[in-house]
Amino acid sequence: MAHSPIIAGNHLLPRQRPLVMGIVNVTVDSFSDGGKFLSHQAAIEHALRLIDEGADIVDIGGESTRPGANPIGVAEELDRVLPVIEGLIATGTPLSLDTRKPEVMAAGIKAGVAMVNDVNALRAPGAIEICAAANVAVCLMHMQGEPASMQVRPQYADVVAEVRQFLLTRAAACTGVGIDARRVVIDPGIGFGKSLEHNLALLRAVGEFAGSGFAVMVGVSRKAMFKALLDRATDDRLVPSVVTSVIAAQRGAAILRVHDVRETRDALRIVEALGSI
Repeated sequence: MAHSPIIAGNHLLPRQRPLVMGIVNVTVDSFSDGGKFLSHQAAIEHALRLIDEGADIVDIGGESTRPGANPIGVAEELDRVLPVIEGLIATGTPLSLDTRKPEVMAAGIKAGVAMVNDVNALRAPGAIEICAAANVAVCLMHMQGEPASMQVRPQYADVVAEVRQFLLTRAAACTGVGIDARRVVIDPGIGFGKSLEHNLALLRAVGEFAGSGFAVMVGVSRKAMFKALLDRATDDRLVPSVVTSVIAAQRGAAILRVHDVRETRDALRIVEALGSI
């Protein structure tokens, strides 16, 4: 089935195949690579490597939202991300800004980002209006609670139904203020206020989310679910991350948010060649 391209700023992102979003964490405490790319130059160089490996989108974040993370101030987040955005705009690769703060969204949009990726689904006052006034894509993620406490006994009566309803409600809020549905991406938020069983149920249901008509993003890269499922340390989760990402793509995910771009693109090429996507 043909899908309309995702509109992201001046970019039309085709959906003939799953898109790969490379992660650049300009943070001290991200769970997988916190501190590795805190300097602006290191973050830019890492992003350029991801682009060279085939990233369709680069997602830049200055505040960790890992389980147990505490928020940082607006000024500190801006100081982390703006120089990186400015250093990458000339590449022509669509840039995504991973932030919950409307002030950071506004500054990032002014600097040229094509997407706002918000774990809070644009619920902060002013966030949805800022994005509606621009031409950026928006990624709306589901998170139960806040990063500092979200993994403390998360509970749902029906995780798939509840997450789906939340995301469709937020997507409707976006389209209701004039955001084109082709600019809206939904993300079930694997690992954000979910147990292993919740994560597995959501991954089984990727097709249901894709059936909503909105593009779906899935991010499982190096997540703690692989510790719970396979007893793998953070730096030993490449294979399960790639395998799970490919399965999500086969079930309809439009965007895969990953640390390991080259390996994910290679795996996708194989299943594409076999006609499995």
